[in-house]
Amino acid sequence: MKTGSLYYHFDSREALVEEVVQEGVRRAHEVVTERLRKLPADTGPLQKIEAAIETHLAFVLREGDISSASIQLISQVPAEIRERTLAVQRIYGALWRQLLEQARDAGALRADVNLSAIRMSILGALNWAPEWYRPSGASPKQIAHDISVMVLHGLAKGKGF
Repeated sequence: MKTGSLYYHFDSREALVEEVVQEGVRRAHEVVTERLRKLPADTGPLQKIEAAIETHLAFVLREGDISSASIQLISQVPAEIRERTLAVQRIYGALWRQLLEQARDAGALRADVNLSAIRMSILGALNWAPEWYRPSGASPKQIAHDISVMVLHGLAKGKGF
């Protein structure tokens, strides 16, 4: 495809960048939502979070180009594109907020932590994985498990905080 051919579909470079950034978020939201929908009805709240972590990680590793582009470009776009993109990200963030709140409300998560910070930490860690992941190391499933253990159960042995 020739460079100019892109502008048949997009009015400007900014419109193309906006679509790339938003498409990554929309696709991640779709795959995580689909995975959660397929879980058995009696799946516990922590298991739902684990499934979301595993699915999001698998997505960003499989679709690394669009994921990396989405993450890296968001800070470089004009303010109006950034606002529209943040609106798409907030929709996906609401899914994670709901998962975390359900777990807290069920007594599975501590009540004294900031769930917004936890949500952003989880997504930040998962979204950064394409930058450091190497297929010769641990599998995505193992990495997702390890992240879930760290986030949901902590790393400290014995009586923690």
